[in-house]
Amino acid sequence: MKITVLGCSGAQFPGHNPAGFLLDGKILFDAGSLTTVLDGHAQSKIKDIFITHAHLDHIRDISFLADNIIVAKRKQNVNIISIRSVISTIKKNLLNDSLWPDFTMIPDYENAVLRYLTVTEGAPLKVNGYHITAYRVNHSVPAVGYLVEDRKNKRFFYTGDTGPTGSTWKKIGDRKLDCLIIEVSFPNRMSEMAALTGHLTSRLLKEEIRKIKQMPDRIYITHIKPQHLRVIRAEIENLGMKNIKLLKDRDVISI
Repeated sequence: MKITVLGCSGAQFPGHNPAGFLLDGKILFDAGSLTTVLDGHAQSKIKDIFITHAHLDHIRDISFLADNIIVAKRKQNVNIISIRSVISTIKKNLLNDSLWPDFTMIPDYENAVLRYLTVTEGAPLKVNGYHITAYRVNHSVPAVGYLVEDRKNKRFFYTGDTGPTGSTWKKIGDRKLDCLIIEVSFPNRMSEMAALTGHLTSRLLKEEIRKIKQMPDRIYITHIKPQHLRVIRAEIENLGMKNIKLLKDRDVISI
């Protein structure tokens, strides 16, 4: 497994791109920075986009990818994959022929550049040799994280945006995570804001990790608000965990 971090920021600032994690150059998790970072050739390799939730910073570049495919006259079909409520929100509020063209009907229904694929929580979907399973997380809107497992039983879990969520870790159970990509959006002093918006602080992160039956080999922190990066970095360091790292754009994770 090779995961390229296209973006891992919790806000849009120069040098800080929203969420996007590219697996083996073909499978994308969240589309906040897809067309911002990847050139046309790299975009043309993407076949499947798994969306954690329908907030704009996680879906916006779906629109521009579809436009780029049409303009380049590429014969490329991309699956937009998530739970039913997330797909419904994208259909209603983004690709709705008002805010942006409905590229699930362009150039026509049979050859549309975008296709929706609804997954059921807890039911694995086989994609490119991986089993990818959605598990509900605790956010301000319907949201899931994704457990990704390969044939050699290597696995990682990407939470997307989440607040404290005991049920997620119960469902993952005894499976050992080689890698956990989990968010920390706010510093500890903003715990009320984190709770209100469905996010974590470093203190809440420590509590979440205690809920996991087997400690992940590596823990990567995503979705930090750039305005609070310095404080959050210090708070993460104070946790005293050797297997934890703050992600930055263009990092590559090998599993």
